Amino acid sequence: MSAVVIVAAAVGLCVAIRGGALAEKAVVIPPPTLDNPKVAGPLQTAVVAGGCFWGVHGIYQHVRGVRKVLSGYAGGTKATADYEMVSRGDTGHAESVEIVFDPKELSYGEVLQIYFSVAHDPTQLNRQGPDTGTQYRSNIFYSDESQKNIAQAYIAQLIKARAFGREIVTRVDPLKAFFPAEAYHQDFLLNNPTYPYIVFNDLPKIENLKKMFPGRYQEQPVLAKGSK
Repeated sequence: MSAVVIVAAAVGLCVAIRGGALAEKAVVIPPPTLDNPKVAGPLQTAVVAGGCFWGVHGIYQHVRGVRKVLSGYAGGTKATADYEMVSRGDTGHAESVEIVFDPKELSYGEVLQIYFSVAHDPTQLNRQGPDTGTQYRSNIFYSDESQKNIAQAYIAQLIKARAFGREIVTRVDPLKAFFPAEAYHQDFLLNNPTYPYIVFNDLPKIENLKKMFPGRYQEQPVLAKGSK
């Protein structure tokens, strides 16, 4: 199958724009009260899911302190870590993004603040905007107890503050494995900035990131391979 046909199939599977659906509105929320201090150390990794991975991937490419971003699958097995299979919604996988970041510049809590406020709407169950199915669920995959505690405490904090006015349905699960998605999904937003889905659903989120987190925003994106 040619690259053009593959990408066209991906668009049909990832989403059909329904009635000119626009990006979810960003929500101003407080930073987490529980977070790791910013200290020099090895690069750290966060894995989150919040709808079609193209947009979430594109947002974190513009976050200062991020060193690499990959689109992929988490929650299922290696045997079903395939786009067409995941798109059926019965593999246990969620379209996810792996974010590699420098803990001296960016904390795990700050990664989650952007995730909850800009990257997606955590009140939508098994969907995100025009995309429906368990593969588009809101899900944080933690790699250690520190990440688990920060994620759970932050959700509790946001619930107490009634930050969204609706129930937060974000799952917090242990990360068993992350499987990178097919090559044509990586840097999809950067490579297809005029794609209708990207224009309607994802570019507005990049603008929200720029407006809401000017100190965290960087114009030059980090690529999936880890270089700028």
